[in-house]
Amino acid sequence: MLLHDVIMTSYCCQRYAECLVTTLFQQHSALAHRAAHGKTVSNNVDMADEFNQFFTSVYTKEDIAYFPTPKGVFQGSVTDRLNDVLIDQYLIKRNLLKLRTDKAGGPDNLSPWFLRKVDDEIATLILLLMRESLDEGTVPMDWKTANISPIYKKGDRSSVSNYRPISLTSQICKVIEAVLRNALVAHLEHNQLIHDSQHGFRKGRSCLNNLLTFLDKVTEYMITGNSVDVIYLDFAKAFDTVPHQRLLEKLKAHGIGGKLWNWIKSWLSWRLQRVCIKGKASDWTKVVSGVLQGSVLGPVLFLINDLEEGIENWILKFADDTKIFSKTQNTEDCERLQKDLNQLL
Repeated sequence: MLLHDVIMTSYCCQRYAECLVTTLFQQHSALAHRAAHGKTVSNNVDMADEFNQFFTSVYTKEDIAYFPTPKGVFQGSVTDRLNDVLIDQYLIKRNLLKLRTDKAGGPDNLSPWFLRKVDDEIATLILLLMRESLDEGTVPMDWKTANISPIYKKGDRSSVSNYRPISLTSQICKVIEAVLRNALVAHLEHNQLIHDSQHGFRKGRSCLNNLLTFLDKVTEYMITGNSVDVIYLDFAKAFDTVPHQRLLEKLKAHGIGGKLWNWIKSWLSWRLQRVCIKGKASDWTKVVSGVLQGSVLGPVLFLINDLEEGIENWILKFADDTKIFSKTQNTEDCERLQKDLNQLL
């Protein structure tokens, strides 16, 4: 297929996708019109602004003058630390071909369908870009901007607080994130730096595995005649409030440094976002905390936590959804569970 034909076909597919999205929005006429402070808006630009103001209002304002030093959990040698990532054209092309063609492009308007069609022509170029970016420890600004799509969660559809922000970012950057994510996961799993309690975003650690582990333990307790107390936790805005400086320090504590650490620091820093609704966009605003929902690297960075530090009873996590539980034979068992809850909060 000629490059001109690929570009024209990509353009037609993009126009079709835009029409489809517009139709879906028209079918959901209850899209949030009420801002967090109760004001009602109907203009698409005003709606986008209200969404963006709400999404940015939850960010963590981190005090970088002082924060606790994380416990060093990495026990390997200096040479075992993950400081750089070996990349080649095969890795780039393999991840290019994994791009989902039903997903939208980012602010650069490069669709995944188009990138997959020209994978042979651009794989080497992306390899050179990635190598240069890693060596310099800098991420181009085009890769740090995101179009935000508000996705309904639950509750009143007319309230902005009932939507989550999903970031649509550069597809080229996602290819690079995929390469780095695989290296990070291999390092964390090989050095046993992710707790067994953590499910979600891990191979062999699905929601089903989480539930089966829980069912097995509860059944064991009940067969022996014990009661079981369970506390379910859902941390509000967990992905959006991750403080960047603390995250970067925890990366060091997990044996991640050098060029890779510098790249991740740049990837997190000076990010910009805007909310897009029916072709209309809000103003750009700074992203000062969080790991992007909709990115490739974000979920892995979210797994780097010490949530269960000091917990005595069972704890199981699926992404940010957490439950702690124990058998309760007496008051002491209940008090230990309450102590764990206090530790988490």
